[in-house]
Amino acid sequence: MFKISAFSRLSKVSLKTLRYYDQIGILKPRKVDHHTGYRYYSADQLLELNRILMYKELGFTLPQITQLLQEDITLENIQGMFKLKRSEIQQIIDTEQAKLVRIEERMQLIEREGQFETGQEIRIKAEGAQTFLFQKAHGREEDIPELFRQLDLLLTTEIRQQIQGPQVVLWKDIEGKEDEFEFEVGYFLTCELQLSPEPFQLRILSPEPMMATMAFHSDSKFDGAACVHLAKWIEKNNYQIKENESGRELYVPLSSERDAQFIEIQIPIQKITEEGEVK
Repeated sequence: MFKISAFSRLSKVSLKTLRYYDQIGILKPRKVDHHTGYRYYSADQLLELNRILMYKELGFTLPQITQLLQEDITLENIQGMFKLKRSEIQQIIDTEQAKLVRIEERMQLIEREGQFETGQEIRIKAEGAQTFLFQKAHGREEDIPELFRQLDLLLTTEIRQQIQGPQVVLWKDIEGKEDEFEFEVGYFLTCELQLSPEPFQLRILSPEPMMATMAFHSDSKFDGAACVHLAKWIEKNNYQIKENESGRELYVPLSSERDAQFIEIQIPIQKITEEGEVK
């Protein structure tokens, strides 16, 4: 058996923590010398301590860990818990990585002070009626990739055969929210379905006679500079964004480059006359 000091070195757990675990009964020493007060631990208690530390990594509190130890959870269940935790951490990493991309874009805009050259062409085009299969969601723009990942997991083979074109996002402001939007994420279909398949919704998007559009290649999921350029063009050319009409974004993954996309922004607009009237 090992004195607490040796057990601490072997386990890489501090003396203070081991004494606290003894105090609350989660890991008591195998033997205590009543004359000297020395605590002694056995080698197999390293495995007990390792399980305690595993549960801590999973986010359980010490009272919860005490209960779990009493239940003697199987190794298979512990592995399942770790896989779930790994998935949660990966999602956090992906979200924070998207924030870094956004920060970099904002910094570039500040450095340019709104003045930048671009070869991106803005065009006006009409869009006909479209059959739109979608799911509603609330969130921020960096949530869009995850929303599509979840949506794609639910698509049946029958629906996939009727998908036409890229991923489609419709945006709508939420009153009182600065950075959160109402999204409709989905796909245009080649034909009209008779019924809305669960868990999706289905509607026909009305024709839009004038859409200010800009398409660009991007190696990030979003491009703040493109939106600034589009807004300046709308203002300069005496157009007005139509109220109560959702803007659209179309995403086409590029297989030749990892994480690269071809993105088209579509904004419904109307012309303002010299007298300030709307055409």
